[in-house]
Amino acid sequence: METSGREKGSSISRVMDIIEAVSKAERPLSPADLGILLDIPKPSIHRLLNQLEKDGVVQTTMRGLIVPGLRLHGVAWGVLHSQRFSAARRAILEKLTEQTGETCGIAIANGSEMIYYDRVQSDWPLQLNLPVGSHTPAWCTASGKLYLSSLPKQRRQKIISHLPLRQYARNTIVDVAQLEADLATTRSRKIGTDNEEFVDGMAGCAVPILDAEGRLCACLFIHAPLLRKSLDQLLSYSDILHTAAAELGSLIDGPDSATG
Repeated sequence: METSGREKGSSISRVMDIIEAVSKAERPLSPADLGILLDIPKPSIHRLLNQLEKDGVVQTTMRGLIVPGLRLHGVAWGVLHSQRFSAARRAILEKLTEQTGETCGIAIANGSEMIYYDRVQSDWPLQLNLPVGSHTPAWCTASGKLYLSSLPKQRRQKIISHLPLRQYARNTIVDVAQLEADLATTRSRKIGTDNEEFVDGMAGCAVPILDAEGRLCACLFIHAPLLRKSLDQLLSYSDILHTAAAELGSLIDGPDSATG
């Protein structure tokens, strides 16, 4: 009985280690990578990964690499939306919207798209209405370009080479080389911009929300119709955007201390 208990505990610990490694990895890992990283024997890592894949926690790409599955994305989404986090998060967004007079929100990456998972609307009648849960393309939105710019060069270039680069608006970048140059600029100044690239007559900018280890985990954005504010006017809010992003980042690693 005691041996069985130890084996069960060991398996649970290994499963949690695998989930943590897959969720934090900067690139997809192979089963061999995970086995070496976590010191798990080859037969065990394959058995555990097979079970996790059956349960939808991870999935295997066409190249045999391990990436988060739908169930793991669902868990992350649930944590982000939990009541424990939402009150402080909403307070930060509401203050930012009050300071800027424009709609602010948070977007997270999902492959070649960004997902809006929280936002606070401005009171103006003229605005872009993208509800929570909306998917937007990464290559022509401020948050998306900021996310792409944060990736290692080889991974970024591989993603860009497979993007459809559809023309959404008058200034959408549809040339791979031009997009790569734009992302290099975005990376150097740590702020993403959208100047009529996603929707004609709309501009936006975004700053990174970082965890305690300095990794981008989400993007804080602001957008407005050009009839009301230019891109330069939105960029003038960069200091308060970065301040709000730092406050949001602190919630990820210590929500109780941040809200106390």
